[in-house]
Amino acid sequence: MKKILLVEDDEMSRDMLSRRLERKGYQVIIAIDGEQGVEMTRIEQPDVVLMDMSLPLLDGWEATRRIKAMEETRQIPVVALTSHAMAGDRRKALAAGCDEYSTKPIDFQKIVGIIEQYT
Repeated sequence: MKKILLVEDDEMSRDMLSRRLERKGYQVIIAIDGEQGVEMTRIEQPDVVLMDMSLPLLDGWEATRRIKAMEETRQIPVVALTSHAMAGDRRKALAAGCDEYSTKPIDFQKIVGIIEQYT
């Protein structure tokens, strides 16, 4: 079973997306801020990290940089999930180390396609 780490601070978004992913057969683990996301990536070694970029304590850009800086986690794909949809935001997410970028509201089929592409 593929393991997905969902790093999302919004409870409603987190619950909705995690339930839909579980129904698709994924094991979903949750982190609610960037610091927890970095730590859970290191401990859990998920197949893919779905990273909200606007997070408390440590934003998704910095959390991704930290994940990609650690030897034991740098190979784990990180997908930016963000409501930031301005022209430079995709470039900013990819520069931080994200492997893929998807805007909110989430297109579930697109997210599943991205997960499948990386697992």
